[in-house]
Amino acid sequence: MTNKNTESLIKVLIVDDDEDVLNLLESWLTKEKYDVKRANSGQQAINEVNIYVPDLVVTDLFMDEMDGMELMTQLHNDNPLLPVIMLSGQAQIPDAIKAMHLGTSAFLTKPIDQQEFIDTVKRIVRACHDNSVLKEFSKNIVYKSKQMADIVKMASLVADNDVSVFITGATGSGKEVIAKAIHDASSRRDQRFIAVNCGAIPDQLLESELFGHEKGAFTGANVKHEGLFQAANAGTIFLDEVGDMPLALQVKLLRVLQDFEVRPVGSTKTYPIDVRLISATHKNLEEAVEKGEFREDLYYRLKVVPLNIPNLIDRPDDVPALADHFLAEFARNNKQEQKRFSPDAMKYLVSMPWPGNVRQLINVIDLCATICRNKSIPLNLVKKAVHDEPMNMQTLKEAKREFEKNYLLSVLRITHGHVANAAKVAGRNRTEFYKLLNQYNIEPAAFRDKKKPLAKEST
Repeated sequence: MTNKNTESLIKVLIVDDDEDVLNLLESWLTKEKYDVKRANSGQQAINEVNIYVPDLVVTDLFMDEMDGMELMTQLHNDNPLLPVIMLSGQAQIPDAIKAMHLGTSAFLTKPIDQQEFIDTVKRIVRACHDNSVLKEFSKNIVYKSKQMADIVKMASLVADNDVSVFITGATGSGKEVIAKAIHDASSRRDQRFIAVNCGAIPDQLLESELFGHEKGAFTGANVKHEGLFQAANAGTIFLDEVGDMPLALQVKLLRVLQDFEVRPVGSTKTYPIDVRLISATHKNLEEAVEKGEFREDLYYRLKVVPLNIPNLIDRPDDVPALADHFLAEFARNNKQEQKRFSPDAMKYLVSMPWPGNVRQLINVIDLCATICRNKSIPLNLVKKAVHDEPMNMQTLKEAKREFEKNYLLSVLRITHGHVANAAKVAGRNRTEFYKLLNQYNIEPAAFRDKKKPLAKEST
């Protein structure tokens, strides 16, 4: 039975093949002034959604023909932001974890406690309709454009559950800022947020970094190592540049996301994990899938809720707000009076293409704030700063490789080519260190004999 004259009420669709449960939930929700629609099967719920357009769906997990997981998956194919509360009297902990990672807003066990149920409904409805929630979510995100406003709103709506989020955007556009905001607004906010750049770790080390290894798993594995997934347990792991992950490791990541357990390198044991996954890339993974460079099944497993961060050139309204923010940050960090851009300088900043996105803008602002001796930063200084800032910025992977090679050269110089000592300084065992040296064609002997070249010639 649906309430009359309820256009302004929150619409809740309840789905269960048990009439007694439907009657109970409907009475509770009606008493709280919600507009209620009922369905006794997953298929009936699918049919009702397009007509009724609910604000919230409450469904049982175990139902004949179409269970709650399949129903939620189909609902989110059309609307990934539709909140779903899952109910079950038979579920085990893995069922709850899986449901949360597929996009459930809450998972409650039967027999259902009335107060807990109503409190959960109110919390989810508030998150979807209360502007104060959005304001709190975006407190550390600087934006004015409609494009970013839409992204921030969507991110805020999915923050308070464990659904996987997939963030795309060019290097320097602010993907990690959004990922951290999602974590900070989630129920996992008091746990760890671990960010790992998949393109910044050598392929041969990435599996061990993510999943850990047992003592003796490979040469140089002198102690047991806990991977980042285990370290992030109960928190959030952010896999940046996931498109750079080698195919062999993609298979293992997919298994982790399906089974919610990890097996360290060299181990026969698996360890359960409860981690919220956020991934990001600057690559076009659809093209990578077509070329066979990225697994299609993993791509769709990651891309439950996609967020695409636009380039700065496509959101010029954000430039003044970002510029003022970073000038204030520079002044605070350097204990100086805050400077301002002159009107024509700001106009010039807004007109720039910014191929390096927000990261390039920060570099220009820091340069201007450093060398300007006046309170107002003039146009000619901005032009000089933009000219001095490289327009063709390196990719993060290229920058990482350059840094890593220079770091290895520096360590070898300090230790006069003594590999064992250099490995200790770098925090690696000798085997891993030799692999890094080979990767960059660096010859340690060159640092013991100054007449030899610093590195082998590339073939």
